[in-house]
Amino acid sequence: MIGRVDPKHEAGGENYLYLIGSDKLSKELHTISEDINKEYFNLEFDYTYNDDNDPNRFYYRSDHYNFAKNNIPVIFYFNGTHDDYHKPSDTPDKINYPFLETRTKLIFHTAWELANREERIKLD
Repeated sequence: MIGRVDPKHEAGGENYLYLIGSDKLSKELHTISEDINKEYFNLEFDYTYNDDNDPNRFYYRSDHYNFAKNNIPVIFYFNGTHDDYHKPSDTPDKINYPFLETRTKLIFHTAWELANREERIKLD
């Protein structure tokens, strides 16, 4: 879900990542996520699918939602949809491994920050 590039970003805007849910339960989580990105990666965070009125409703459709519905703050990282989305044709040869590496490092740094805080992040 983080190794491809969607059509919106194919023309030179590959340095992006969609974030969904980072501000839904905890503004603190959202701020931490933004700060880690600015300090280490400077990816363009695209919140298109985070909109409560997004017709795709990705926030409610992925594995992370089982945590969110139990008041555990989540971030769903997403590269967006593409022609192979959820199809057998979504094969490893189509992954952009340098993008996957950068995005994975971002997620690791964010998780590291959260895991090593003195206190849990606060719910709004």
